[in-house]
Amino acid sequence: MSADANAPPSGEAPPWWAGLPEPRATCETIEISEVMDLLEKTNIGPNYERRSFLLVDVRRNDWDGGAVATSINLPAQSFFQTRPVVYQLCKQAGIEKIIFYCGSSVGRGTRTARWMQDYLNEVGETGIRAVIMAGGIKGWHKTFGDKMMENYDEKAWTAKA
Repeated sequence: MSADANAPPSGEAPPWWAGLPEPRATCETIEISEVMDLLEKTNIGPNYERRSFLLVDVRRNDWDGGAVATSINLPAQSFFQTRPVVYQLCKQAGIEKIIFYCGSSVGRGTRTARWMQDYLNEVGETGIRAVIMAGGIKGWHKTFGDKMMENYDEKAWTAKA
């Protein structure tokens, strides 16, 4: 009898996503510099453009050090169940692009973006798309330091280096 290749080693808990469906959709990526441009164009004030994007930070307990300005925190571990509400809020707000990121955007950020795109596809939504911020918060910090970060804590970044 062969063991399941995806099963965790004996005694270890399964990964947090194990009980959820595998995402099917693919998502485009957006470069960190493009996200910075979006933020600068839509900053608060009379001469700025209407905001048509939402930044979603899907980190749960590793968000020390700060987050990209104006992003909301919706942890990946509970995101799947909230997709309908996120969709309704984005639809009502005129959001066209939901930009997801995590630490490096290769695990949780990608998985949640793909789940969101699956949902958008299921409901036939073509005016909103889920996108992955390449490099995640680590890439943001490497590129921009503390620029456009909220709750920035230099000590957390020094400890990570």
